[in-house]
Amino acid sequence: MKKRATAKDMLPLARLGKAPGVVPTGEAFRPEWIDFANGIRVGNLEPHERITQILKYNLELRHGTPFVTDRWGRGVFWQWICWLPRANREAKPISNGVNFGCAKLFISIDREKRIFEFGLQVERGYVRDADGAQDACGASGWVLADDWDWQRLMKQCAKGAALDAELRRLLREGFIAEMNGGGEGALSSAAGIRAAARKCPADEWAGFQLYYPMPEREVRACTGFELVTAVLGAFAQVVPVMNMCMQVPLPTKPFPGFRV
Repeated sequence: MKKRATAKDMLPLARLGKAPGVVPTGEAFRPEWIDFANGIRVGNLEPHERITQILKYNLELRHGTPFVTDRWGRGVFWQWICWLPRANREAKPISNGVNFGCAKLFISIDREKRIFEFGLQVERGYVRDADGAQDACGASGWVLADDWDWQRLMKQCAKGAALDAELRRLLREGFIAEMNGGGEGALSSAAGIRAAARKCPADEWAGFQLYYPMPEREVRACTGFELVTAVLGAFAQVVPVMNMCMQVPLPTKPFPGFRV
């Protein structure tokens, strides 16, 4: 008889759930922490209330592998938060010390349009170094390298490719595909991704996003747990596209023990 997997078997998860009521499952999350005036609230909350911990916990439980959390913002409210599989980053021969070259799952707020966005992001970064393109890791942390997931994404951008079919399916489900950094607006095909990427200036940051847009009125109509469940559902929908870009793919079926 096959042994049933337990939380003890799920590498990073044993450290999270030592006491009932404090596991970051999402029941404690409140929809007003998606704040369309200030950003995504993460400060002045208990660990099990924070969206960073909640989504990381559930992603690790679903896929049975560690994730790394990154963000843009500081203080109580953050503007953009992402989660990326650690194994995929560590497999990179050049860029295993930075997150920029990795496909990632993200959440953010368009404060002008008052839309909560969640889905997949693959960054191109800079094609060539430019003033200000430095970080603590040096220019190599920001400038496109041969082992970035962006390179795999571009290879998939052809009419009739598996990415094209998957993209069209998601667009029918209400997802939006966009190129940030000087390209066109909403995209409708894999070939369109490549065409939009070519229009992005080489000395400016660029990246591709495939996300579900949830207007403020829908966010406010949800409970916190319903909102967490919606985000996790969208993440599961974009994982097949994410896997086309990564060296180490994620399993598309939930790991034993995942309930959300």
